[in-house]
Amino acid sequence: MSSVNLVAREVAVKIVFYGPGLSGKTTSLRKIYETVRPAHRGEMMSIATEGDRTLFFDFLPVKVERVNDCTVRLALYTVPGQVFYNATRKLVLQGADGVVFVADSQPEMMDANRESLANLEENLLEQGVRLERFPLVFQWNKRDIPKALPVADLRAALNPRNVPDFETEALSGRGVLDALKAITRLVIQDLRIKRIVPPPRPSTPAISSIGAPKASGGGLEAQLSQHLASRSPAVTAPAAATAPAPAAVARPSRSMPAIVPQVQVVAPAVAPPALTGQRPLGPASALAPSDLFDHARAAEGSFSSGDYAACIQACLDAARRGLAFAGEGPLGAQAHLLQVNGGDLLKLQTLAARSSNRVDDAAFALYVLMQIFSRLHAAGLPAPATE
Repeated sequence: MSSVNLVAREVAVKIVFYGPGLSGKTTSLRKIYETVRPAHRGEMMSIATEGDRTLFFDFLPVKVERVNDCTVRLALYTVPGQVFYNATRKLVLQGADGVVFVADSQPEMMDANRESLANLEENLLEQGVRLERFPLVFQWNKRDIPKALPVADLRAALNPRNVPDFETEALSGRGVLDALKAITRLVIQDLRIKRIVPPPRPSTPAISSIGAPKASGGGLEAQLSQHLASRSPAVTAPAAATAPAPAAVARPSRSMPAIVPQVQVVAPAVAPPALTGQRPLGPASALAPSDLFDHARAAEGSFSSGDYAACIQACLDAARRGLAFAGEGPLGAQAHLLQVNGGDLLKLQTLAARSSNRVDDAAFALYVLMQIFSRLHAAGLPAPATE
């Protein structure tokens, strides 16, 4: 399920590496991870099991080419190969935009290849997706094994549609990136056909009568535009008794994903107290749980005063405190439990380490903070205090 981040002008797509157990799915992702520059990749997570290298999934966000003026971010996953992990395979496959099927070239694995491909078709059909209309490429893996089946035999048995396929050796990396490039092209073509990506931004923004950029719509982008417009002391925003609740970010999709669901922004269960005589609530402080309200106000105050570095640092501090409500563990694990975009969190940490920042950097930091706040509300965190 592709998702659109209107603020960051970023389209995130999900690609799943599917196939029988020990066919080379996880090894392929690790080779991609080693190849991608550290600045363009996120944290890879893996859980090993007794019978397979991956129980749940590996997650690897990789930035690729642009569509219109939007960056495309790939989120790469693998699924467990064994049949008794089918519920997990369904969960990981939900909302996928494309699949790389990693087939094992060993003769004794042909039945397992057929079974896994049939399972892929069945699981997609449960989501209302037909495999023949879905972006798909094949990796004929383990081509370095002397007894590997001829490619013609593999094609006849598994690839009657004649979709792109590649001979690969996951251990050395041969052919793995070629398969990734092919599935990326197919997915991007699919995005363009379905018109999922937003139109390019106009070169000159519309200017209102008071000289501030006009916000169109009521989503997070509009909220940030309004916040940007009110940063100048010459522009006085009318005070409001209650800040409007931002609408959900537009996420065109085939189905609601389990791993990367929509960012549904909801009003906080307990609204912060009104601050008489002070500036009206911004979108971040309006969403903030009471425990993080002061941090959100500090971030917005720094933004309004033009201290963008302080705003980003305040957002990062508030993000860490917010993610801590998910429990103990590394920041990436906490983000995963709350289903917060790991790539956005990585970018926020990168911005905080810079010596100088721009207004759009600070606006993005506020956007990430609002994502976290909305996830906390959806999860009912922090839990209300009990007497």
